[in-house]
Amino acid sequence: MDYIINIVEDLQAGNAEGVKTNVEQALESGMSADEVLQQGMMKAMAVVGEKFKKDEIFVPEVLVAARAMKRGMKVLKPVLVDDKVESQGTVLLGTVKGDLHDIGKNLVGMMLEGGGFEVIDMGVDVEAAEFVAKLKEEQADVLAMSALLTTTMPEMKNVIDVLKEEGLRDKVKVIIGGAPVTCDYADQIEADAYAKDAASAVDKVKEAVTSLK
Repeated sequence: MDYIINIVEDLQAGNAEGVKTNVEQALESGMSADEVLQQGMMKAMAVVGEKFKKDEIFVPEVLVAARAMKRGMKVLKPVLVDDKVESQGTVLLGTVKGDLHDIGKNLVGMMLEGGGFEVIDMGVDVEAAEFVAKLKEEQADVLAMSALLTTTMPEMKNVIDVLKEEGLRDKVKVIIGGAPVTCDYADQIEADAYAKDAASAVDKVKEAVTSLK
């Protein structure tokens, strides 16, 4: 179990090489990929998320931890696939049309992966039609949209309207976030949830996926 302890500590410290090495050694010792994911990676990212919510650490520290997590996931993912370990759910992620900001979106994506979710990152400046086409293709459980400009916030409503037109609205949970976005705005445009930061986004996605089961 020392490998798991080391993974948790190294990931929180942002030690990418340490995480990679300990994931490799944990697997070589006979531990299952699911055990390494659940007790190591996900546990560590949950701690990072809690510290972030409590303002004990800030975005730079979270980014470093998330990058360390990604390093470990490169080793773990092929084994998870071979072991047929189920993901927690599939999340389609993107910044809406007209908005090119991606730091917050990227952080959400990395933390969701650390939480055991399959993340399809569509990038920035994503049109409603692109979101819809990808949702149909991937049959994602959750659509997570971000906007950092007040001028691009209406595009979130546009995406939801298109989902309704295409008969997809009741098949996917929609979560929105970004600096100018509020809980009231989420209610106004009939999104399912609002996340004020990356750690909250993970919690909201977990709740959304659970409600679909």
